[in-house]
Amino acid sequence: MRYIYSLIFLGIASATQAQVVPAPTLPDSAAAPAQPRREKPSFIPLPIVFSQPETGLGYGLAVLPVWRFGQDTAVRKSNARLVAWRTQKNQSLLQLTHNVFTLGEAFLLTGEASYYYKFPINYYGFGPDTRLADKSIIEYKVFIFNERVLKRVAPNVFVGGQYRLTNLRDVQLNEGIDQDPNRSRLFDRPAREYTQDTRISGIGPSFLYDGRDNVLSTYRGNYLELGALFNGRALGSDFRFSRFVVDARHFQPLGEGTRTILATQIIGQFQSGDTPFRELANLGGDKTLRGYYEGRFRDRQLLAVQAELRRHLFWRFNGVVFGGLGQVGNTVGALVQRAPKASAGAGLRFAFNRQDRLNIRLDYGRGAGSSGVYFSIGEAF
Repeated sequence: MRYIYSLIFLGIASATQAQVVPAPTLPDSAAAPAQPRREKPSFIPLPIVFSQPETGLGYGLAVLPVWRFGQDTAVRKSNARLVAWRTQKNQSLLQLTHNVFTLGEAFLLTGEASYYYKFPINYYGFGPDTRLADKSIIEYKVFIFNERVLKRVAPNVFVGGQYRLTNLRDVQLNEGIDQDPNRSRLFDRPAREYTQDTRISGIGPSFLYDGRDNVLSTYRGNYLELGALFNGRALGSDFRFSRFVVDARHFQPLGEGTRTILATQIIGQFQSGDTPFRELANLGGDKTLRGYYEGRFRDRQLLAVQAELRRHLFWRFNGVVFGGLGQVGNTVGALVQRAPKASAGAGLRFAFNRQDRLNIRLDYGRGAGSSGVYFSIGEAF
């Protein structure tokens, strides 16, 4: 399950971060060459508070360094996030994520290491027609390691490989499991998916075109990610299945010199083989179709499209409106056999780090029969 978090006490502290003191010049007519300012990432833990439908109110600590390798300003900045939090629903997480451009952008390394401890979620079953009445609460512990190593082969073009490990333990069915006919839809799955600890291990190729001007909040550029993961017993996986992912994004200012940005995204996840319930594609959450609970709809195949209009309002505040369509299904053909799920909403952004374009995000999204408020850091895409 993807998660979100936000910072609320950093606006004043970071207000001076975007200020740059000009280098002094010599008294004669020959000006001294400007000395590049060496940036020092901060590793000071900061308090965080966040909220989303999947977690309720949460709190914790975060370390959020942003830096650049070398002094070539054409190299995009790297960033990492180390967070530890707990929520009012008794969910706990320790996570490290990173997006690192090496010197000259010769390599790009992205990935995560996460440990979800006793993590209860709402489970509605699988397929595009699950009902709110199908909800049951399940709980588990899971460790996730995911790493992608890519080499630049052309400007903005990276190719390489990825490895993903998921270790799921101690699945428990807490609520909604004994009331016939409303017993948990988890019992519709093979028993070994919820009665045994499971390991998923997969490796595969990855292609990335990343022409965004900034990876944290993009004004212009294109992004295309293509990837495949092959999970099998030779890699220690308890389930054998394949996953194919496509993520295409376009960012465009609406006019010269404007701060109105149109952002669009098409995302697809397609799987074949013996896919366990937690590895199914999820619709909903803070990233895809805000307004639906993450995992409200899940199945082997997913296709979604969404758009967001971002507009500067005043001072450090920006406003957004967004909407999206998406669907899940057992087969690719099933994705177009039913009307897609729709969501829409609006939100505010507060730029607490204008130099690196790092925003606090507050969104309200609404789907069919559900809604959600998302208070987090960074853009949805």
